[in-house]
Amino acid sequence: MGKYSARNVDCLIADVTEEELSDLADLFKLFGDTTRIRILYCLFTGSRSVSAICQELTMSQSAISHQLKILKTAKLVDARREGREIIYSLADDHVKTIIAMGKEHIEEP
Repeated sequence: MGKYSARNVDCLIADVTEEELSDLADLFKLFGDTTRIRILYCLFTGSRSVSAICQELTMSQSAISHQLKILKTAKLVDARREGREIIYSLADDHVKTIIAMGKEHIEEP
């Protein structure tokens, strides 16, 4: 469970506000879309342009761009301009951790 012990988790639950619960629910909703998860996995190994993501996932640019906008708004991915292209990357290691923990959970017997 990383830096959170069972006792610390109990404290987190006790101190959570309704607004935080709502924000947390919104965050988890973002992981409820297969295309967004595929994009995040694609970015695990490094930054990519929209066209590289499209090619890797064999999806249209409009579909990928739409999902990237959602992920960027949620601060799950960052974007930077390189010439005429926008290069996307995971915002931070928290994104990897969330997905890795979710994957670990679904693989449990």
